[in-house]
Amino acid sequence: MATRGRTAKPKARSAGARDTILAAARELFGERGFADVSARDVARRADVTKALVFYHFESMEDLFAAVLDDYYDAQSKALEAGFEGEGTVRERLSRLLDGYIRFIDEHRFFPRLVQQEVRRGGPAATRIRKNVRALLDWTERALGDVLPPSGPLSARHFYLTIAGMVIHYYTYAPILGQAWDRDPLGAPAREERRQHLLWVVSTILDGLEAEAGRQRGGR
Repeated sequence: MATRGRTAKPKARSAGARDTILAAARELFGERGFADVSARDVARRADVTKALVFYHFESMEDLFAAVLDDYYDAQSKALEAGFEGEGTVRERLSRLLDGYIRFIDEHRFFPRLVQQEVRRGGPAATRIRKNVRALLDWTERALGDVLPPSGPLSARHFYLTIAGMVIHYYTYAPILGQAWDRDPLGAPAREERRQHLLWVVSTILDGLEAEAGRQRGGR
């Protein structure tokens, strides 16, 4: 028993073990939702002991919070990477949308998971609210020179419109698959959806430019 303890201790303290547990939890929460995943499930998926799960995370709520924080941190980085760099606002917003679509496509279970937790309420909903607030703040800063600070054309509505258009597709994919003549998550359908979203953003920008021109003409 003593030998087992000595060999397990370095593994328990390694960053690799923590990352493995997080990856397993991310998969399971995405597949089943938070309420239907136990520490034993996570340990089995990660091929570690249940004790090791609780060595790195005080509770399942703590583990879920870490998964959510990682998800929103990665989402923020994907948006920032798309919007940064050279180019016109239209080009940068197209890159941002592309980055966001790719991110949600790679994390397609999370939109449903987030919706479940918002509906369920509790600590997870509070954490989601905090992260969404940070994303809204970033959008307002990034698009402050393009969109007005308030009103129907403000950055907050732009963020919600884009997020809704992207996320809604994945949350309804199981139903769409039964109604369409193609797999909505297949490569052709996803590329068609991407082209549609790029057209929507371009149309929004056309409207903003026309609105700006009317305001200048009225002065």
